[in-house]
Amino acid sequence: MPGELVSLEELQRSANSLLENISSVVLGKRDVAQLCLVALLADEHVLLEDVPGVGKTLMGKALSRSVDGSFCRVQFTPDLLPSDIVGSSIFNSQQSEFIFNEGPIFSNFVLADEINRAPPRTQSALLEAMSEAQVSVDGTTYCLAKPFMVIATQNPFEFEGTYVLPESQLDRFLVRISMGYPDREFENDIFQDHRKGEPVDELQPVCNWRRVLEMQATVRDVAVEESITQYMLDIVHATRESPELAVGVSTRGALAWYRAVQSLAFIDGRSYAIPDDAKGLAIAVLPHRIQLRGGVHGSQRDELEAIINEITSRIALPT
Repeated sequence: MPGELVSLEELQRSANSLLENISSVVLGKRDVAQLCLVALLADEHVLLEDVPGVGKTLMGKALSRSVDGSFCRVQFTPDLLPSDIVGSSIFNSQQSEFIFNEGPIFSNFVLADEINRAPPRTQSALLEAMSEAQVSVDGTTYCLAKPFMVIATQNPFEFEGTYVLPESQLDRFLVRISMGYPDREFENDIFQDHRKGEPVDELQPVCNWRRVLEMQATVRDVAVEESITQYMLDIVHATRESPELAVGVSTRGALAWYRAVQSLAFIDGRSYAIPDDAKGLAIAVLPHRIQLRGGVHGSQRDELEAIINEITSRIALPT
């Protein structure tokens, strides 16, 4: 019923149903599914990175189809134009005025497949949408649907025909996740599940977009104790003071980490965060927001993750 109050426990059950639904078709990747759900409930975006064929697009489809909302997939190619994403104005001769035709960005879920195969100018068309949930075309601003989430996939930048994502765009993704190969037992299950087609095509939504908005609002009320906040700030400032780094974690990045901590606590069935929430999310949220001295941003993923691991290992968790 409209206006009916929904309990915290019921909302958390909805989150668990989403996680189970996604995991039912993306086998052996429950941890990745959980991070994607963390991003959704934090009202943020996801970047899935790995070699072709390990389930990046499948994960994006499974997440979007688990919610009863609008979905659009955009295949990024070198000839893709910004107007192909946000839309364009077309002159209507009968009405003697320009009519705006909405692009695929006007969906609850946008799967930006192989985002780094398009040139930076086209990639940047997503910036305003991801940060402000709006787009500006010909001097007019259009608000996007809510919830709004970009699920982007990319191949490692060393692959032929790829571009490095700009720093400003990387910072708009809450998490940057490597899918990795599935374990042997799960890969055997995949053979069996995919014998007759794609299981994701039969996936049914387990909640609607209104319930997602309720969960997003409730996540903001999750309590984060001051000691955990100070622990997170210690790590953020350690990245800014590190002699190995030219760029540390930004204030936007720190706030994104805070939102992710709240979201993870909610998914785990709690109304409060614990220190392990912050430490466990650091490696997914922080490395793509820092830059090595003399390095190309995003090109030394292993080194960046090693630095974050070293910082989190030497800064004591609050008790």
